[in-house]
Amino acid sequence: MATGRVLVVDDDVTVSDVVRRYLERDGHHVVLAGTGEDALRLVDADRPDLVVLDLMLPGIDGVEVCRRLRGAIPVIMLTALGEEENRIAGLRLGADDYVTKPFSPRELALRVQSVLRRAAPRPTARELHDGDLRLDGTARTATLAGVELALTGREFDLLEFLMSHPGEAFTRAELLARVWGWDFGDQSTVTVHVRRLREKVERVPAAPSRISTVWGVGYRYDGVDR
Repeated sequence: MATGRVLVVDDDVTVSDVVRRYLERDGHHVVLAGTGEDALRLVDADRPDLVVLDLMLPGIDGVEVCRRLRGAIPVIMLTALGEEENRIAGLRLGADDYVTKPFSPRELALRVQSVLRRAAPRPTARELHDGDLRLDGTARTATLAGVELALTGREFDLLEFLMSHPGEAFTRAELLARVWGWDFGDQSTVTVHVRRLREKVERVPAAPSRISTVWGVGYRYDGVDR
């Protein structure tokens, strides 16, 4: 089981306490924050391994907190059912996952384990190459023309998966299952991450040559070397 230091940011004391107890039961060290300002201060003081972040916070809201973190730390968002715009904004800013309120604390705990596991170094991972795009699975870094790309953990996972299966088309549901580990979920999550990846690895994101759309199916990694 992957464990780590988790910062839980929610102004609802009851929700924070329930999440804390479930995460501590799984062996995580949990720190609580009730505002966006407190969250950013705690991140600066002692960087956590993961942030569970409510989007609707007093003062600095969760979307702004996510923007300031900029993918430096894995983020799982907590969103209400009617907050689709904020959820999409959070995913665009680099959040790795989301859970919709009301939520199952056990499901959230499993999502935390999944994100931490994927963020952990994998010493046996291989290097992948596609023209001037290089991906190092051990260091979990990717470079384009020698310049390191600012990828979130989930963007890295998606790019690694696609590059590992060149020429294969995957539906959004298949990508949710194989990259996110979700058996269900909003498939727009995949769409947002593909869009963000294209902005980082394609010469012309609107006319992609690496990550192709297969109409009626999903996405396929073609790459410049094919």
